[in-house]
Amino acid sequence: MLTPAEADLLIGQHLQCLPIESLPLMQCAGSVLRENIYAERDEPPFDRVTMDGVALDSQAASAGARTFRIQATQAAGEPPLSLADADHCIQVMTGAVLPAGCDSVVPVEELALVPGQATLSAAARADAWRCVQRRGSEGRQGALLLPAGRRLHAPEIAIAAAAGMARIRVSSQPMLAVISMGNELIEPGEPVLAHQVRRASAYAIVGALRERGFQRVADEHLQDDAGELRARLRFHLETHDVLVICGGVSAGRFDLVPRVLEELGVRVIIRTVAQRPGKPLWFGVAPSGAAVFGLPSSPVSSLVCLTRYVLPALHGSLGQDPTPPERMALGAPLSVEVPLTHFQPVRFEQDDWGRTWAQPAAAGPTADGSALAGTDGFVELPPGPNTYAKGFVTRLYRWA
Repeated sequence: MLTPAEADLLIGQHLQCLPIESLPLMQCAGSVLRENIYAERDEPPFDRVTMDGVALDSQAASAGARTFRIQATQAAGEPPLSLADADHCIQVMTGAVLPAGCDSVVPVEELALVPGQATLSAAARADAWRCVQRRGSEGRQGALLLPAGRRLHAPEIAIAAAAGMARIRVSSQPMLAVISMGNELIEPGEPVLAHQVRRASAYAIVGALRERGFQRVADEHLQDDAGELRARLRFHLETHDVLVICGGVSAGRFDLVPRVLEELGVRVIIRTVAQRPGKPLWFGVAPSGAAVFGLPSSPVSSLVCLTRYVLPALHGSLGQDPTPPERMALGAPLSVEVPLTHFQPVRFEQDDWGRTWAQPAAAGPTADGSALAGTDGFVELPPGPNTYAKGFVTRLYRWA
């Protein structure tokens, strides 16, 4: 069986990068940037006033002048005025261009203002470039502001707007299909018999995908019927970029998914991974380029495999920069009995010193999804048999 690291590598090698589309900036929040964005101008593009007050010639103040005639007012967004002479000053507003001939701003709190005249207080300073942000002090024209691969949140959107980008090139949203398998599954809200179970794992998968920003998600439930399965999988392989199939991928008599996928030309890359939960993890690629993930049917196993493999792979196909693995220390000792990588659901707890610990939660590999309530994610522990002490630092995967 493959190790989780080997599975990561194979999935990354076979998942296609999604195409690029140009979108209006207002529609790009949450998308992944696929072009570099450079500074349109120097930042700031002019010597910018940072305080309301008066702008003047600092040399006149250094020579002993304390009272100046107010020549005019320089508002933000107006072309720069020019100082008439050293006996004058110009009232300025925060964000305005520094008037020509001025090199200092004295804040209004340090002034006595009467109509047409401004007098500096005894404690006022008029140092050169006081309360002035010099042109280009934050960055020069042509400087790289945002590299391709960056996910666009509110700060990045503001940076792109400031760079004059009305439209930007981003990764297209993938077309995803979540398909659950099994005659025993009954939709929420419908009558359920004693021998049946609710269709829950698919709801968790769709919710996790949408929570991570993937909105083009179709959802379908199929019975354990080879003919129906073949027809519907053929349709989804032709119309979607990625299929996430929940259930039907083990070695049981009614686990039809692997055989039908191979009949449809899907090339098998992964059949099982040496891990618990989620050992029967299936991955393949169709002739169309569509990727297929087959996840176990249990709520815990399916959500763990989705978070551990599917979501990172989808972010990679968007061209997103890989994020370094997060690490956290165990909050209690934990034993791993089998020679498989162990994924342990945890909840975060803080101690009296403000340190956050990954506290193991009681959720076995085939536990009902309710066992995950209140958990924040899971940690990845090396194969056993071994006991890992409190404080053992390992990889952490968050649900969101």
